[in-house]
Amino acid sequence: MIDIAALTVFIVAFATVTVLGFLAARWHAGDLSRLQEWGLAGKRFGTIISWFLLGGDIYTAYSFIAVPALIFSEGALGFFAIPYLTLVYPLVFLFLSRFWVVARHRGYLTPADFVRERFDSRLLALLVAVTGILATMPYIALQIYGIEVSLAQMGVPLEVSLFVAFAILAAYTYVSGLRAPAMIALVKDACIWLVVLVAVIYIPTQLGGFAGVFAAVHQKALTTSGFHDSLLPSQYSTYVTLALGSALALFLYPHTLTGMLSTNSSKVIKRSAALLPAYTILIALIGFLGYVAIAAHVSISPGYGANSALPALFSKMFPSWFLGFALAAIAIGALVPSAVMSIAAANLFTRNIYREYFRPGCTEREESSVAKTASLVVKVGALVFIIFLPTSLAINLQLLSNIWIIQTLPAVFLGLYTNWPHRLALSIGLVGGLLVGTWMVVVENFKSSVYPLTVGSFTLPVYAAVAGLVVNLLLCIVLTIIFKGAGIVAGEDDTAATDYEVYPVPVIQSPQVYVKPSEVG
Repeated sequence: MIDIAALTVFIVAFATVTVLGFLAARWHAGDLSRLQEWGLAGKRFGTIISWFLLGGDIYTAYSFIAVPALIFSEGALGFFAIPYLTLVYPLVFLFLSRFWVVARHRGYLTPADFVRERFDSRLLALLVAVTGILATMPYIALQIYGIEVSLAQMGVPLEVSLFVAFAILAAYTYVSGLRAPAMIALVKDACIWLVVLVAVIYIPTQLGGFAGVFAAVHQKALTTSGFHDSLLPSQYSTYVTLALGSALALFLYPHTLTGMLSTNSSKVIKRSAALLPAYTILIALIGFLGYVAIAAHVSISPGYGANSALPALFSKMFPSWFLGFALAAIAIGALVPSAVMSIAAANLFTRNIYREYFRPGCTEREESSVAKTASLVVKVGALVFIIFLPTSLAINLQLLSNIWIIQTLPAVFLGLYTNWPHRLALSIGLVGGLLVGTWMVVVENFKSSVYPLTVGSFTLPVYAAVAGLVVNLLLCIVLTIIFKGAGIVAGEDDTAATDYEVYPVPVIQSPQVYVKPSEVG
């Protein structure tokens, strides 16, 4: 039965945000027929906007639907998201600010642009681009699924909710490009913080306080197989590899790199990274609501299982008007990152596949037009993952994405510091890591991304992303030694040492005149 009051509030809130998305085309106005304007907003964003945009990129339906669902279903293991999002920010200082500098100097719009010139390899650039597009699709699927779950909680039929979520996302991304999610990110974060703080403060008071919540969780641990309120020794390797693999993967995603490249200086990236850990507090609170849902004895939806834990909690504990607002906040929280994801994937296709292999002489207007169309195709690909893959735990969609995107780490992140690996070794390593990681998930019937490595009587459960990356790195190292020893040409690095420097070397226009360089970051 449809909750009319909740749905009305939801529609008003969601419609307001959608209008903002369309109006965003006029914000920091630029020529949206140019890929740099449509896909990177002209690289104009400062600290505040980039902080909200990167926060919108990182804290997605993964945070609002998948993490509480995992904690509701399996307990303490789901809290791996907190150390994961603590580990990830130092990587910004090591890799992202350096990537921003070389990208600005060389005019890169995608990580595949960098790989193409760093290792002089069209094949490696193609593999990085295809991997990025492929890895983005399950992640977008998770966002669309999050909107679908929110609509379904108010009684909207599944087919209708899925179509509405897809249509709104497709329309305003096509029209406004990156400006739309950047503007909406401000509204989205304010709504999410408000809803989470109200939920964490108000709901436990109705359940006997925090002590009552943890008592209910402990009781479930005693009576439910597979649920634990504290980590068991057998879960240590799972917990550690999930946190490590997720942290290493996050800023390799095209959408996080796109958000970073839209900033106006490398200093902005560092300031944003210093502020982003505030969001780790937010995900800890959201994860805790998975425990609160246990104490509230919520009735989860048969069609969505544990994935409906947080919406079901809000439905049980909030009045209809605030339920509509809370579910709208979750849906908006999924809308922002999915928009950036589809834009980033479209940039990869346009720059590194269409332009490289089909239309080398295409104009900027043609690039932008193709990118807009590609962003729609990527969303259709995301629907395929929702329809054909198990969604018993939605977090597996994001964990699958990690398995794929992390295989670009040797070429992209390590490539920022060294060009020692042979280009063929990097290509073979990437494919090897993809095959191993995907095989581990296939063996588990796509229901888990953790694979039990067994040697004799010893079993070590590990996240397939980490296992695949280890294989990838071993292949890169061993094959580089073999290929270089055999004298196979490695290609020439088109980047120079000065391309990685924040302050360019002095420019001498004549023996008598010195021109001081302007600051880059």
